[in-house]
Amino acid sequence: MIKTDIIIIGAGPIGLFTVFEAGLLKLKCHLIDALPQPGGQCSEIYPKKPIYDIPAYPEILAGELINKLLEQCKQFEPGFTLGERAEEIDKDADGIFTVTTNKGTIHRAPVVVIAGGLGSFEPRKPQLENISSYEEKGIEYIIKDPEIYRNKKIIIAGGGDSALDWSIFLANINADVTLVHRRNEFRGALDSVEKVRDLKNQNRINIITPAEIVKLNGKEKLESVVISKDDVENELKVDHFIPLFGLSPKLGPITNWGLEIEKNAIKVDTYDYQTNIPGVFAIGDINTYPGKLKLILCGFHEATLMCQSAYKIINPGKKNVLKYTTVTGIDGFDGTRKEAPKSVVQAINK
Repeated sequence: MIKTDIIIIGAGPIGLFTVFEAGLLKLKCHLIDALPQPGGQCSEIYPKKPIYDIPAYPEILAGELINKLLEQCKQFEPGFTLGERAEEIDKDADGIFTVTTNKGTIHRAPVVVIAGGLGSFEPRKPQLENISSYEEKGIEYIIKDPEIYRNKKIIIAGGGDSALDWSIFLANINADVTLVHRRNEFRGALDSVEKVRDLKNQNRINIITPAEIVKLNGKEKLESVVISKDDVENELKVDHFIPLFGLSPKLGPITNWGLEIEKNAIKVDTYDYQTNIPGVFAIGDINTYPGKLKLILCGFHEATLMCQSAYKIINPGKKNVLKYTTVTGIDGFDGTRKEAPKSVVQAINK
């Protein structure tokens, strides 16, 4: 049995940052994740995808962000149960939660935080007759290692942020990229749309709209696709076809925990992101509330406020005074203290 202060379900970027914020309050965390390594989607689906809206980082790869978060929180020595899915949750008369995984591992804590991102998910696949026979043989739904596409003929299908971002990224590593979308208008960020159109004007990306992939050809692996545009079909040789139509999220066992669910997300109180079950919080993409934005930086904010309420639950009657790390430093995992420079302390005290 694993005992801790806070059980965090989900070891993605929001879960990892929660460890740091909780650590500042002297609270210990243990994370549970069905994936075999920390990082969530950032590690499993797009470790090489650039992220642009993390403060102080004009651009950072998703995998690098996870490495930084792991480095930031390791001083607070979090525990991990990886490769196991949180299956059941119970609360006893003393207000302590028991979370049991699908492999029978038992965790106990007075606070549970659900930071499971979109939950479990599957890629949305185009309805093509023989698509399954080419999966991992020229068709990929997730880009894990962009280097395999260098100097290759790539067709990306889709009109959202992922399709646009990967088209830009692969064009910049000398891949021969064709972007196919069923509409002339794209749904992604305006900046990304402009970049794609600029690359087209430079003859570095081929854009075919409005059009659809209607047929796949090849013997042992994918060799070509048939594209339909204006009722005219053309065959195009290709090394890789990457349909990026988003993910179908599923909450999985969470739906059986008595939580208030709305449109496949957990409803929370924006005061501290607590659910309808006292002591259970939901932060990051898995929650919903009026004005919700599914951004990593918003999840960081939610984690920070959540930890303040978690402290009160774990330490009833004890008042916590917010302290600035620039003044107090951070207790190191090795027992040392990292002090801020005197000049910084003096400036703040003024």
